[in-house]
Amino acid sequence: MVSDTSCNLDSLDMYVPSPENPWNVSKIHHLYRRIGFGASKAEVLNALSLNNPGALVDTLIDEALALNTTSPPAWGFWNRDDFEAAEMANDDNDLSFYRREGKNQMINDLIQNKVRERLTLFWSNHFVTEDRTYRSPAYQSQYYNLLQIHALGNFRDFVYDIGISNAMLVYLNGDENVKNRPNENYARELYELFTLGVDNGYTEDDIQETSKALTGYVNTNRIPWGDILFNPEQFSNENKTIFGQSGNWGYDDVINILFQERETLVATFICSKLYAYFVSPTCNEAIVAQMAQTFITNNFQIAPVLRQLFKSEHFYNQEAIGAIIKSPCDLMICFYNELGINDPMMDSTDFLRNTVRVLGQDVLNPIDVEGWQGDEDWISPDLLIGRWESIRFLINRAWSENPEEFRNFVVGLPIGTAAEGNLDTSLSGPQVDIVVRALVNYFFPRGIEDEVIYNEISGVFKDIDAFPPTYYEPDAVDPAIWRLDRSEVAEQFYAFLDYIVDIPEFQLK
Repeated sequence: MVSDTSCNLDSLDMYVPSPENPWNVSKIHHLYRRIGFGASKAEVLNALSLNNPGALVDTLIDEALALNTTSPPAWGFWNRDDFEAAEMANDDNDLSFYRREGKNQMINDLIQNKVRERLTLFWSNHFVTEDRTYRSPAYQSQYYNLLQIHALGNFRDFVYDIGISNAMLVYLNGDENVKNRPNENYARELYELFTLGVDNGYTEDDIQETSKALTGYVNTNRIPWGDILFNPEQFSNENKTIFGQSGNWGYDDVINILFQERETLVATFICSKLYAYFVSPTCNEAIVAQMAQTFITNNFQIAPVLRQLFKSEHFYNQEAIGAIIKSPCDLMICFYNELGINDPMMDSTDFLRNTVRVLGQDVLNPIDVEGWQGDEDWISPDLLIGRWESIRFLINRAWSENPEEFRNFVVGLPIGTAAEGNLDTSLSGPQVDIVVRALVNYFFPRGIEDEVIYNEISGVFKDIDAFPPTYYEPDAVDPAIWRLDRSEVAEQFYAFLDYIVDIPEFQLK
């Protein structure tokens, strides 16, 4: 995962805007598409006026840290008997109904809460569980709550709590790990996937000994989907040797020894995953090492690492912008937020949840214990057409609901930087090119550098059959002259959006 071949050579020093490297629309979208799920037009304009990326990052992270967790549903602690009784009382509410409700809640949170939910989604693909395996909607709700609690908190505490959560204990057979029949599943994934990486700093003996130290967590009352708790009678009460340390170790000791004896390996592995997810799939070894040191210095608190990264010159380097292929959640939710779609006739949450599932990202249910691999996996030929048409569906819904909003979106759109100003209704005639360029820079992470493709986009924006040949000529007398305040601009923007969906660069963030 870690490489020193990255073309991004900027440091983790704080990015300070300058005339040569300005704070602009491209960088604002870059930040919001990575740290959250896109920014509304109003948020972009506000960020542009601040001209202080570091303060904005602090505000976004502080808001995430202060955010309360989502209140658990009424069924958040039910056992299987409770669910079956509810199903008997209401035939519509089967188990799949409750699991969908939990996922809809997550999608709704992803739309609204930006940073905390971005990290919640990230960790759900790190500490993987599959709800189709453990099946309990209540376990799913408890797991989701745990992700929210620790999303920007202390990673060591996160590792501790996730390992004895009901969902994880069932998913990786921890509830079957007893003194006479040790089960190695969780011990193996604890090191291989959750903290150290494959074949990195542990042996098979370490896994076997760790599995014995993790014994004893069972469903003592044998209530299906009830709480799984520690039972000392099922604990392997003998000496174990883990990472060279010997003793009658239990669960707490495993976590303590792991973070004491493999501190640097844990920090490097986690920071390499954060880098790949938030910056680029091609990691920079030196930058990851600095992030890891920040992680260690701050006692494995996650937020300081994120502050350092998102404020840095390295994060805003041009090589990092547009370097990641959008996941289905990125594609759908970012576009939904950026366009500001408001359709009271459509259940947007249910639509978005089902759409990202069809496109390969069923939230709270990754494809396997290693999670979604992302990047090019998201754009296989059988999924790409679905990605195009799903975005078109959103565009068409918004158009059918309120076409005038399309023109309103274009008016006042930032041209590039605060110094360059915003689009206004005085733009007319040949200045249509200013509008097209602003729109291209708004929806493509690096704009469009290929002049052929750019001219095709511009042609689509201009080529509306109802307009006369003189429409774009600089003639102050001719009433047919193009102006930004004309109603036809809505149709032009609609045509623009419909066209750019198929352009490969639209799939990047």
